[in-house]
Amino acid sequence: MKAKRALLVVDMQNDFCPNGALAIPEGDKIVPAINKYVRIFSRKKLPILATRDWHPPRTKHFRDFGGVWPAHCIQNSFGAQFHPGLKLPKEAILLYKGMDPEKDSYSAFHAQDMRGLSLLKLLDLHGVKELYIAGLATDYCVKFTTLDAMKQGFKVRILMDAVKGVNLKPNDVEGALKIMLKKGAKKLTLKDMEA
Repeated sequence: MKAKRALLVVDMQNDFCPNGALAIPEGDKIVPAINKYVRIFSRKKLPILATRDWHPPRTKHFRDFGGVWPAHCIQNSFGAQFHPGLKLPKEAILLYKGMDPEKDSYSAFHAQDMRGLSLLKLLDLHGVKELYIAGLATDYCVKFTTLDAMKQGFKVRILMDAVKGVNLKPNDVEGALKIMLKKGAKKLTLKDMEA
């Protein structure tokens, strides 16, 4: 089987976009670029996966229960839904993470589909060897997903025009990118793909 590429869209949810509970500045601005990548991967019949935070109402991840973050992406809430502009095909594989109230689960490698299959298992089933990663946030879930992917032996392309960061501290995004690139991830844009 020919080694496949797959598109992984990380946490493109209402709560991480403007007016959301944990809004990333201009988080919604990357939706058109993500949709273009989705079209490219759809045309080539390559797998498209999308994760979402799917937290229970009580979790150590939230500030009220000892965590860092305000409550966000609570299961079945409006905030946990994908951004309305995101155009995922019906065959996209949806994954859920953050369901364990004892864990933060930033990485998509902690996610599973509705049948309980892990991201790693799904990538293996599809023969995927290279991940193209888009979504939110560069300095958290994108970073941890990228590092875990490389630990598992995947090649990773960070889609620079389709990621945005939180930047809790001014240089968090820059620092996260440095770490990912140092470990072997490569940057990519739509222009590169079209070339």
